[in-house]
Amino acid sequence: MKKFWIRKGIMFFFLFIGAMLVFGLLVMGLWNAILPAVLGVKAITFLQALGILLLSKILFGGFRGGFGRGRHHKERWIAMQQKMASMSPEEREKFKAEWKNRCGARWGNARPENTDASMAAE
Repeated sequence: MKKFWIRKGIMFFFLFIGAMLVFGLLVMGLWNAILPAVLGVKAITFLQALGILLLSKILFGGFRGGFGRGRHHKERWIAMQQKMASMSPEEREKFKAEWKNRCGARWGNARPENTDASMAAE
């Protein structure tokens, strides 16, 4: 069992190094291909590209992995299913109608127009 975790740790290390190489080369390539011609800035090195990635992580909180996120969404989905199951058919139809009104075309219907407000505006 201990060998499994050692192998997994080594595999994670090499995947991390590989991802850093790929993302660093991607940032460097895109920067050097686009920004010098458009903005007149200097080309950057690979280490500068890694620095930009780190800076963007600090400033914008990007690069979020899927650790734990899937479970949270699954729990919310299960809670919503339980809530819908406990509703009466009338409550369920009222709930669906309210969401169709709020979301409009995404539910297949356009938002109903408020005739009083549209006539008052004219």
